[in-house]
Amino acid sequence: MASDPIRIASGRWHPPGSSLASPAGLLATGKTLLVKLDGEARDPVAVNDLSRVDVSARVGRIPRRITFADGSLFETEDNDAVDLWLRSHQSIGFVHELERFHPRLIGVVLAIFLLAGLIYRFAVPALVEVAVLVTPPVVTQWMASGTLISLDKTVFSESDLPEAKRREISDAFASVATVSARGVDSYKLNFRRGGPIGANAFALPDGSLVITDELVELAAGDLDMITGVLAHEIGHVEREHSLRQLYRAAGTAGLIMLIAGDIGSAGEDIMTNGAALLALSYSRDAESEADRVSVELMTKAGRDPAAINRFFSLIEEKFAIDNDSSFLSTHPGTGERRKAIEDYAKEIGGMSP
Repeated sequence: MASDPIRIASGRWHPPGSSLASPAGLLATGKTLLVKLDGEARDPVAVNDLSRVDVSARVGRIPRRITFADGSLFETEDNDAVDLWLRSHQSIGFVHELERFHPRLIGVVLAIFLLAGLIYRFAVPALVEVAVLVTPPVVTQWMASGTLISLDKTVFSESDLPEAKRREISDAFASVATVSARGVDSYKLNFRRGGPIGANAFALPDGSLVITDELVELAAGDLDMITGVLAHEIGHVEREHSLRQLYRAAGTAGLIMLIAGDIGSAGEDIMTNGAALLALSYSRDAESEADRVSVELMTKAGRDPAAINRFFSLIEEKFAIDNDSSFLSTHPGTGERRKAIEDYAKEIGGMSP
């Protein structure tokens, strides 16, 4: 003879497809769950094996919902009683979870990550190149203007260099800009006191270049050294490195948004914040390419093509004793890189063997 059902919890029973709620009790006999209406001795209104019912997960004090195969629903606030009974039937509950689990979800998750990896590896670089090609000049001018306005408000101050020194550097800069692919009229040299940035120079997508007083002071009158650094920055503009880095960062942010749903304000910062544009570091290949452009322009202008190497040596020496310099973080001057510059200068005939 079968044992009498044990009462697990009190609650409300909702018939299939109805909002009607009747006081009822959840009972169990073995691995079978059943619902009986309170005050009635008739047969249960719902009966199912545990493996065929759906028990909602516990979330705070939210009532638990036990859904039966016929669509009827038992709801109870007695979460502890439901948990206690489920724990006493762990093996049954485990089988039940396995039956509810869909292995295809693993495939879906793996497919999403595989697709994201393929997009990052192939689609993003291709889209970056397309974006660079179709970007009108007004967009790069807007980016550069936003960057300078942002930095002038937060970091830079007016240059303290004497007018004669600024004119000397501007004339030397014009000599290499004149022989560049875009021509001298495509570039504008800006002088600023760098403050926290220290000794540095950088280029913006529209051809605006910034050089800090600290860099000029560090060069100690070596005009070819300064010009070599500026020619390097022209290389970044000629090869549109900063624009590529910006679009690559935006594409990556978009990919994260596709997967996670939201990246907060990061995407907006990348596209609108000038400091964010400046913070995008160049790849090793981009730096090497800009080095080669510097050598070529300095050679065409009749200047020392390997002068930038002296600056790398100087800044590395200073960096070893003064961690305030930030130039190396965006312009790493390794021994291997200096040798590559010297070799290329010899190759194009800019230095005697």
